[in-house]
Amino acid sequence: MKKQIPNLITVLNLLCGCLAILFVVSGDLVISSFLVIAGMFFDFFDGLVARLLHVQSKLGVQLDSLADMVSFGVVPGLMMFQLLNKSLMPQELRTGFEATETLKEFEPGMSFIPFIGMLIIIASAYRLAKFNIDTRQSDNFIGLPTPANTLLIISLPLIFHYQYSPFLERVIFNHWFLIALTIVSSLLLNAEIKLFSLKFKSWNFNSNQVRYIFLALSIAAIIAIKFIAIPFIIIIYIIVSLLRKS
Repeated sequence: MKKQIPNLITVLNLLCGCLAILFVVSGDLVISSFLVIAGMFFDFFDGLVARLLHVQSKLGVQLDSLADMVSFGVVPGLMMFQLLNKSLMPQELRTGFEATETLKEFEPGMSFIPFIGMLIIIASAYRLAKFNIDTRQSDNFIGLPTPANTLLIISLPLIFHYQYSPFLERVIFNHWFLIALTIVSSLLLNAEIKLFSLKFKSWNFNSNQVRYIFLALSIAAIIAIKFIAIPFIIIIYIIVSLLRKS
């Protein structure tokens, strides 16, 4: 029974991802974002619990990858689809991110632009498959992790909903900005850049000093400036990783 505890935590991540898909398809990107954050919480702890209980398994590795594909691959891709679709609407027709628009409303002949968001799903699948066979990624990541990329995407509806300003609306609903973000994030997912892992193998401070400091500063930034801190945290994460000695 003990060896199934990490798998149960992984399944909770998968469940959050499945529920997030239902909400993002209905147009409620805010609830979907919070479900993804819950999934990240479970994803953060499943591997750690497996190591602490000494019950790591090949099944757990594969299950974790499949859950990540749903929560941190399909969800952000569909969310970008919805964001791009809204960006093409006249401003007066945007109704926020409540459950008022569904994929059923999209008709033949619609703009192809929202489908650019599917690049995130493809890039995430390729990144996760590559991670499973890449022996270099035991202590560091090669390319932006899918949870970090997802956090960047889901920050947009959260910023709009909780920290609205006309300027932020113009940025978030600029389809050129969203297209650029989609392309850049898809490239970063599979870029040959070494980024430090945020997953803990133990609670020891000396071996996790960078992780503890980064997480503490990230939490402080979110408390101080809320969701608008998230894009800056991702950028700082990449910069710190590039400057950090390997």
